[in-house]
Amino acid sequence: MKKQLLATLTILLVLCVGAARKEYFGSIKGVVTEQGRKITVPGAKVECYRNNQLHSIVYADNNGAYRIDNLPVGAYIITVNTSGYEKFSVKVRTKKNKTIILNIKLKVSSISSNVALQSGVSIRPGSAKTDKDRIGSSLASGGAMTEAMYPPPNVYMPPPPPPFNTEDYTAITPNIFHSPLSEPLSTFSIDVDTANYSNLRRMLNQGQLPEPNSIRLEELLNYFSYNYPAPTDEHPFAVYSEAGVVPWNQKRTFVHIGIQGKKLNLEAAPPSNLVFLIDVSGSMSDYNKLPLVQESMNLLVDNLRGKDKVAIVVYAGAAGEVLPSTSGNNKLAIRNAINNLSAGGSTAGGAGIQLAYKIASENLIAGGNNRIILCTDGDFNIGVSSDAAMTDLVEKNRNKGIYLTVLGFGMGNYKDNRMELLADKGNGNYAYIDTINEAKKVLVNEMVSTLYTIAKDVKLQVEFNPAHVKAYRLVGYENRLLRTEDFKDDTKDAGELGAGHTVTAIYEIIPMNSKESIPGLDPLKYQSIQITEAARNSPEMMTVSLRYKLPDKDVSIPFGVPVMNKILPQESCSETFLFSTAVLGYGMMLQNSEHKAALTWDTVKELAKNNLGKDTEGYRAEFLQLIDLAAKLHEKQQREANRDFNKGE
Repeated sequence: MKKQLLATLTILLVLCVGAARKEYFGSIKGVVTEQGRKITVPGAKVECYRNNQLHSIVYADNNGAYRIDNLPVGAYIITVNTSGYEKFSVKVRTKKNKTIILNIKLKVSSISSNVALQSGVSIRPGSAKTDKDRIGSSLASGGAMTEAMYPPPNVYMPPPPPPFNTEDYTAITPNIFHSPLSEPLSTFSIDVDTANYSNLRRMLNQGQLPEPNSIRLEELLNYFSYNYPAPTDEHPFAVYSEAGVVPWNQKRTFVHIGIQGKKLNLEAAPPSNLVFLIDVSGSMSDYNKLPLVQESMNLLVDNLRGKDKVAIVVYAGAAGEVLPSTSGNNKLAIRNAINNLSAGGSTAGGAGIQLAYKIASENLIAGGNNRIILCTDGDFNIGVSSDAAMTDLVEKNRNKGIYLTVLGFGMGNYKDNRMELLADKGNGNYAYIDTINEAKKVLVNEMVSTLYTIAKDVKLQVEFNPAHVKAYRLVGYENRLLRTEDFKDDTKDAGELGAGHTVTAIYEIIPMNSKESIPGLDPLKYQSIQITEAARNSPEMMTVSLRYKLPDKDVSIPFGVPVMNKILPQESCSETFLFSTAVLGYGMMLQNSEHKAALTWDTVKELAKNNLGKDTEGYRAEFLQLIDLAAKLHEKQQREANRDFNKGE
């Protein structure tokens, strides 16, 4: 009898404990607007606190809408602290399986209004349209851009350029034309970096044209995803090609080579062992540096799974671990560690990277995604700081299966050349974060592509048929060129392809029937150069050969695809061909390329506008605005150059 009573009490106790532990959840959603006006505030940061601790952060979308899900039933404090507006705070209680509607009205701060009046500029914080109109009117009037003209980084635009500039870029010398009779092979590594596009956007938004030799055309092309066919065979990516007449030079042909990586569902992706390596030196104190880093990394935290783990290492005068490797389920601890960071001191970048790799090694996941995410302006000046020492460290750990992704922030002392080099050597990718919207693109919308590699050391080697090709040049990829013999050498590093990534390369071709002259060749003493009958009879313009390694293998896998000598007129070219051609034209105009022929800004704009296609996130629509802005700046530059020339006379 006693045993039965004891058993009954035990069962009741278990049921009570289980019931006590069960939590119910609710949601909060609404729209952030400006008080007194029907104006939304896109990009506003909405913070949710529970028991005086930060629970979650979300950002209003382009329509000012926000939503916070999975909130245990209880009391919360919701705050919005966005530059240009007074701080908003309110208490709210969630209800079981209910969504509470909380529309937030922000009052424009008196400080913002006063600054606007003093500068003579009408400011409505958070308005994308007003920001763009404001920039256009300033340029048209020839006025200087002031800090008062810019909202915070979590809205749309960066601040004006600083009075000093020590930014470093590797100079690009555009590829030249080659004859397939003397150089039948073109060999290069793929590149999925996009930093150059967003960095150029930052410069244009500041009223500056970039240095022509700093433009990496492949990074402009690869900023956008294209509708290439998905792989259907044993390879992790598919290859697509299309040849069409150059819209601004009917005598030449563009051949597009597109690579589409196999897509990967995040839930099915391997577990991640991530180390956030964050620069907290004094140079990172600007609001578009460390504060934007914190907002960006919080976006990534939102998508972490329980099987993922994150450690955080910081470096300034010294390097230190601020968060040991922590489960992705413990988002509160990760966010608190991120949000409590502050900037100050010199930059021990070498020590920080060494510690990050040590922690990544200690928590290595066999078969998982082991990766360091470096967030910095690239200005290392203390410790192991030489490029040779840094790259040696990165390469050694790359060979252990620990990859490096680099996220660049800020301006003024930005070291683009160093960060591109580190990402290249670290089997990772390199992006530049100028706004919270760009962070969302890289770390949310393209998270799987950014973090998960499906093929490494991907190389292309193109053989041209001299019967159809008089001369060729690879457009872009200047710092990704490889020697012919590197193609089959598995010890030579090349680029990595992320899950779902698209890669685009474009060759400019002078057809064999063209009357355009190219430099001739002297007769050779020991061999003859001639076009074979087989080449003349072949319908192929070229053959694209590829080699890649699977992420956990060291031996490359080869395959190849032919490209037919079928050149389409512009009206028959695909939307993908024409839009990517517009992006290329945009870059060539910024470069003032000697190959731009009859190309104009209007041509670029028309090509892009007529071939926008599916633009879910608005990246292509924004590109149209950047074309207009670049055209205005270019026109202004020419006016000033003509004025200075006339003064000289």
